[in-house]
Amino acid sequence: MTGSENAGGAGDAAQHTLGRSVGPVETRFFTFGSARDPLLLRSGESLGATTLAYETYGTLSPARDNAILVFHALTGSQHAAGWNPAVPGVGERWNEECHAGWWDLFVGPGGVVDTDRFFVLCANYLGGCYGSSGPASLRPDGGAPWGADFPRVAFADMVDAQLRLLDHFGIERLHAVVGASTGGMACLSLATRHPQRVDLVVPIASGLETTPLQRVQNFEQILAIQSDPEFRGGRYPLGGGPRRGLTLARMISHKLFVSLRDMEHRSSGVVVPVAGEDGWYGVRHPLESYMLHQGLKLPRRFDANSYLRILDAWQTFDLLGEGGASAFGELFARCRRQRYLQFTIDSDMCFAPEEQLRLELALEEAGIENVRVTVHSTKGHDSFLVEPHLYGPQLKFFLEEG
Repeated sequence: MTGSENAGGAGDAAQHTLGRSVGPVETRFFTFGSARDPLLLRSGESLGATTLAYETYGTLSPARDNAILVFHALTGSQHAAGWNPAVPGVGERWNEECHAGWWDLFVGPGGVVDTDRFFVLCANYLGGCYGSSGPASLRPDGGAPWGADFPRVAFADMVDAQLRLLDHFGIERLHAVVGASTGGMACLSLATRHPQRVDLVVPIASGLETTPLQRVQNFEQILAIQSDPEFRGGRYPLGGGPRRGLTLARMISHKLFVSLRDMEHRSSGVVVPVAGEDGWYGVRHPLESYMLHQGLKLPRRFDANSYLRILDAWQTFDLLGEGGASAFGELFARCRRQRYLQFTIDSDMCFAPEEQLRLELALEEAGIENVRVTVHSTKGHDSFLVEPHLYGPQLKFFLEEG
């Protein structure tokens, strides 16, 4: 059974009551593997001792059947909910922007993802920079950070690393896997390559493939970073690096994450002077000022080599190839025990509504139960972070009644 629904309007906000925050939380670390038992990567390379930074919310049931795995988006982290003022080993990258959980409006006691009922787990991507093994982390021998020598990773590698974490908790089958944006791509990777490990699948504002627009825009960001003289082939000192290139990369991407209407609203009609931006052109318009401000925030909290690794995973995302299938109907045929709830954002310019329609048709072809909800929002792709009232009723019902 398949179908589509709509969500939006002020009435929905009035009908939905947010839960409470999970409060103070801590990041934990899980290390697995060794030189004798490495994590084999899609690139043909391997990692020995590998660490994942993760957080959990709620209590795992005695039967271990109430677990929900949440995948974060491009520059997200393991800190999905609550308040966490510091993560060991991350240093100044864990600044005030990171302290509140990125999905705190959704995850908590009585919330959309109810931690009174579910055990919620979120881990930093392999290749990330918030405590998981990545370019900014120390090599297993305790030497210098990996930097440019950290291998290429695919979303399939990130998923496989997190399956090791599920095994650590004794979770054989997830109640649900949820992911938005690039997290939705990881969500689909897990669901199609390991269908026996999950019942409910919730991709939000995501898609089956890397689109031409995404590929071009990601390439522009890669070139912006690599062209910065401070990039030095990826061998910049920890805490330094291509700040201007990373700023430009964020500005290139941001226009697809936030709707143009919302950007104009957020710009507040004011030009804010920025030190060092006083060249021939300068900053003349409130929208330019807003975009520069957004760009300058990323280098303060994110590592350029990690950003490149995740963009590379996005560029090389191959759901069919990694799943060993020649067509999406064949790929999803193995998922017939699963149920899907997917969300479309009508103002999304990053993962346009047509991408979720393609997924809906592939699921329909495979005979899989699926509901696609269209969210009417003026905020664009990032709506999934800030508007729980537009997702809550359908998502909460699906997780609790599914």
